[in-house]
Amino acid sequence: MGAAALPSNGEIATDTVATHPLVIGLQPAALVDNVAHVDWSLLDQIPGDRGGSMPVAIEELEHILKEVKAHKLASPDEPSPMKTMAGGSVANTIRGLSAGFGVSCGIIGACGNDEQGKLFVSNMSFNGVNLSRLRMKQGHTAQCVCMVDELGNRTMRPCLSSAVKVQADELTKEDFKGSKWLVLRYAIFNLEVIQAAIRTAKQEGLFVSLDLASFEMVRNFRSPLLQLLESGDIDLCFANQDEAMALLRGEQTTDPEVAAEFLAKHCNWAVVTLGADGCIARHGKEIVRVPAIGEAKATDATGAGDLFAGGFLYGLIKGLSLEECCKIGACSGGSVIRSLGGEVTPENWQWMYKQMQIKDLPLPDIRN
Repeated sequence: MGAAALPSNGEIATDTVATHPLVIGLQPAALVDNVAHVDWSLLDQIPGDRGGSMPVAIEELEHILKEVKAHKLASPDEPSPMKTMAGGSVANTIRGLSAGFGVSCGIIGACGNDEQGKLFVSNMSFNGVNLSRLRMKQGHTAQCVCMVDELGNRTMRPCLSSAVKVQADELTKEDFKGSKWLVLRYAIFNLEVIQAAIRTAKQEGLFVSLDLASFEMVRNFRSPLLQLLESGDIDLCFANQDEAMALLRGEQTTDPEVAAEFLAKHCNWAVVTLGADGCIARHGKEIVRVPAIGEAKATDATGAGDLFAGGFLYGLIKGLSLEECCKIGACSGGSVIRSLGGEVTPENWQWMYKQMQIKDLPLPDIRN
């Protein structure tokens, strides 16, 4: 859409996907994930909190990638120790909604004219995502190293500083027209484009879903986040337990129910995910607590929250109850942690459909 949109070449199958997708994701910078199992000793050498996400410069990214190759853990299930795929929280959610749930989805953002940009385009279009709102620019595509330890916990180091991204003044009404939901992830360095997207989305009558990103982002940039929430423009908010606690800083509580209640004051739907303990969700006065799926073996937690969000959104789009939305979220979140990276494999989609069937949840119209 617009002069800056990607050309309709053989790589991008825009004619096979809806012109006005039901769900649009804003990920200003397309991102490629490099995911690998690593041992504890490497994580001890890398600056920043283990388990979190902290931006790094290109030189540090290259250094970490080199170290990862030296410290990677090969396993019988993963013959190739490093996996490369389109990444980023919003891309993970959108790709999952499209590939696993058959919901028409598109993405707004920019990618570079490099190998990583081509990989992002090919991975997202293969999964049926509309890329007509993805701008191709001269320059580098963002990358992230996702290091997964023996317990399946991931530590992320994204490199965004030199990457191309879509700017606030490049957004048009056409980017949002005809869609129902806008999916966002909080990031201080994208605040201007996030605010512009919310403004236009609201003018076009879209619902807005916001993910709180990481406990570091919430802890360090809490004030602008509170302003976003208090604006009343966020309809649905997702936080994990660490992010929820960082948001409630000074409240002298670690109770996720208090966090869900706080978020529900500002949003129609508020969800706090609790990892192996499931989730708590609120909608108005209604509150539900849903356990995680015990059958899900955690190989890698990357994308668990993103895929949970996709399942929950699918439930909302289908008009299901709050409890059913949470249960579908638990099924989809459980499906991605069974293998390395934030992309669900065909076998794990089948696993998810089986779990949904067992729980008597409505299955998507398309099944891989």
